[in-house]
Amino acid sequence: MTTQNPLFIDFGLPPQLTAELRRLNPWWEGSPVPVQPKTRRQLVEQMRRRLEAEIAPIVVVRGPRQVGKTTAQFQFIEDLLKAGVPPRCILRVQFDELASLKRMPDPILSISDWFEREIAPERFNALARDRQKAYLFFDEVQNVDNWHAQLKSLVDNASVKVVVTGSSALRIEMGRDSLAGRISTIEAGVLSLTEIGAIRGLDAPEPYFHDNGLQVLIDKAFWEELQFHGRAHEQFRSQSFRYFSERGGYPLVHKEEKSEWTLLADQLNETVIKRVIQHDLRIGSRGRRRDPLLLEELFRLVCRYAGQTPTISTLADEVRQSLSANIGIQRVLAYLKFLDDTLLVRLIRPLEIRLKRKRGSPKLCLVDHGLRASWLQEQIPLTPEALEKYPELTTLAGHIAESVFGSVASTIHGLDIAHFPERGTDREVDFVLTVGTQRVPVEIKYQRRIDPNRDTLGIRSFLEKAVNNASFGLLITQDDSAKVYDPRIVTMPLSTFMLLR
Repeated sequence: MTTQNPLFIDFGLPPQLTAELRRLNPWWEGSPVPVQPKTRRQLVEQMRRRLEAEIAPIVVVRGPRQVGKTTAQFQFIEDLLKAGVPPRCILRVQFDELASLKRMPDPILSISDWFEREIAPERFNALARDRQKAYLFFDEVQNVDNWHAQLKSLVDNASVKVVVTGSSALRIEMGRDSLAGRISTIEAGVLSLTEIGAIRGLDAPEPYFHDNGLQVLIDKAFWEELQFHGRAHEQFRSQSFRYFSERGGYPLVHKEEKSEWTLLADQLNETVIKRVIQHDLRIGSRGRRRDPLLLEELFRLVCRYAGQTPTISTLADEVRQSLSANIGIQRVLAYLKFLDDTLLVRLIRPLEIRLKRKRGSPKLCLVDHGLRASWLQEQIPLTPEALEKYPELTTLAGHIAESVFGSVASTIHGLDIAHFPERGTDREVDFVLTVGTQRVPVEIKYQRRIDPNRDTLGIRSFLEKAVNNASFGLLITQDDSAKVYDPRIVTMPLSTFMLLR
């Protein structure tokens, strides 16, 4: 007579679900984590630091699909196992894969309860008393109804460490209030230049901006030191930026560096854009009809207007002409907000000063210009060398550079980023970064030659108005050659700015 392994006694969950959970957690049976890439995103270290600091029991990693959130989870789990954390103290659930969860009430609590009683070596609080907490990883948690209330109940009653990932900004944001004091958020964008360089085998420097507060961003000396840092790593910066210019920042396109761009573009369209349109579009409010053709057309227009501020009425007019349908402004706005929710697009809104928002449309910033290249089948170079060969593309490259800046800045969690439309005597400013009450105006001048007077008018106008609370500004250029004599303005190439992450 054989004795049944207690690991396989199922309690309280359907057999199909417990089988799926075992498949997702092979380490329970002594099997290794699935093979992962050798290089790592900085997300892994960020997750580790946040959990070790115990500032909050829940770490949320928020980012669009296919940027490496799941890979980072697996790599972190691998680190925990190597560090001696018992395998049965680690649970991972991927909620967009488990069809058996659809009719289950409170699946997060149910699975956690089953794991605590049937898999973990002790109850959660007993483990914590023995200085050995359980680690719970929940992937694509936004697909679960009332996920935030379940997590609140879990961490309020059990000493556990939780990492959740999500590709829906709105649904993650909706849970923030109920999880106040229990949550720490990491913004995951596409690969940074340092990460691209590491994947491509370059000797990459550490990210210049550390995950330890925003106050340095309103210190002029910080940006001057970043300017010097970029020049000190000029060879790396130029090479990794060339890779970024050619293919964008999705991990797929750099891991498969020998594959043709056309094949990779098809894969990006299939796994990122169409996945959002075909899958995420359906997961809306019950009873709401959603139109995938409208979403496809609107995303195409966002690609065309990347880095620009077209009015909603302009977008609606173009959609109506393209689809030959009567589509109203409010519907276009709702779908635009949906794209923002999926984190494929960042809507950079007009600046608000003293509770008064300047009128204007949002600036459209794509998460990655590689998606633009794949969806429109049109590659626009960003390197100074390529633009010197194709000067007719400089204006379009300038718009894409604005989109890149907005996307990168948006991954700095807690940083308020807006744009400043021209109105009356106020000159336009491409971006305004705000930390507390202090602001930093930013102009993107992506051309070979910079006029130190004309090209800084927007920044200088902004700095000279006391109400704006700004003491210096940034001028983002193509290369290091720009000379500006106003001591209040720090200049640097876009590639140097991207070394922040």
